[in-house]
Amino acid sequence: MSENIAEITACATLRGRGLALMSGGLDSTLSVCVLRAQGLHMEGVVFESPFFGSVRARKAAAMLGITLHVVDFTDDIVELLKNPPHGFGSAMNPCIDCHTRMLQRAGAMMEKMGFDFLSTGEVLNQRPMSQTRRALGLVANDAGFVGRIVRPLSALRLDPTEPEKCGIIDRSRLLGLNGRSRHEQMKMAPHYGIREYPTPAGGCLLTEPRFCAKVQDLMTHEGLDQKRLLWLLPLGRQMRLPGGAKCIIGRNRADNEALGRAATPPDVLVQTVIVPGPTLLLPGGASAEDVARACGICAGYADPSADSSQTLVEVICGSVRTEHATTPLARDESDKWILSSACSGVTACAED
Repeated sequence: MSENIAEITACATLRGRGLALMSGGLDSTLSVCVLRAQGLHMEGVVFESPFFGSVRARKAAAMLGITLHVVDFTDDIVELLKNPPHGFGSAMNPCIDCHTRMLQRAGAMMEKMGFDFLSTGEVLNQRPMSQTRRALGLVANDAGFVGRIVRPLSALRLDPTEPEKCGIIDRSRLLGLNGRSRHEQMKMAPHYGIREYPTPAGGCLLTEPRFCAKVQDLMTHEGLDQKRLLWLLPLGRQMRLPGGAKCIIGRNRADNEALGRAATPPDVLVQTVIVPGPTLLLPGGASAEDVARACGICAGYADPSADSSQTLVEVICGSVRTEHATTPLARDESDKWILSSACSGVTACAED
């Protein structure tokens, strides 16, 4: 096998058109290479939401030189969080239903845009719950595209698909990978000119128990229907203050800048004036008591002043700015409000 990305692109004979679901990981990237080596025209699709992004897929598509369609999946995943037909994984990850919905959305694009088939980078039995033979069949059946979903890395261990049967895809040039080891994929990568690829990871924040505590808290209080609040979830440390206000504390400069950009009335922004410290955002505003608590928290996370027991902080709400000399709140007092409880689910099924 000596094909590289440039050679595959140059020799493409456009025998057929495939739409590849791309995570940007090695498996989904290789699956595109295997199919393009047959002269097939491939494009990618990636779904993004506050819980998983498109950065890796964009990078992989740019390396491959293929068109990537980026689709907002926020409404879909919120609907599944409220009612996942097949339940959650190890945390709040509705993997089976999420993948099914992605295939449904991709399938609609396939039919509208004139593609012949869908492809994924899944490997049989690589994931103990979501990539078993039964799970792959269940997802394809529920998505409504049985026979048009090609899994080129494990195709020889699965039933032939329609594009294989009708000659669009040469089945003999597909692979029969099985199991959790990625040794074969790593051996294949240099032959296709793939020099860099991310380490295997779920890539979905909904598989992380600490993050799920933030989601559960939002569901309980404000609900999941405000997209802006969903996009704030990955930022900073997050607290629920005694008066009911949500408090987000920047952990670094990037967080602080993002929180500052996100603030809009009636949000309240709190930040130190003289000494270095975090930016705090109270989305939706807060009671006077919770604003005072936020000032104390901000002062408590700031660098200590050398000559004063108080820290000057600024409170901003729209065009109104006020300064307050504030006694820092002890960390062990404020940290008890951090959202960090674990959550449990039904099956473990994080995806590549």
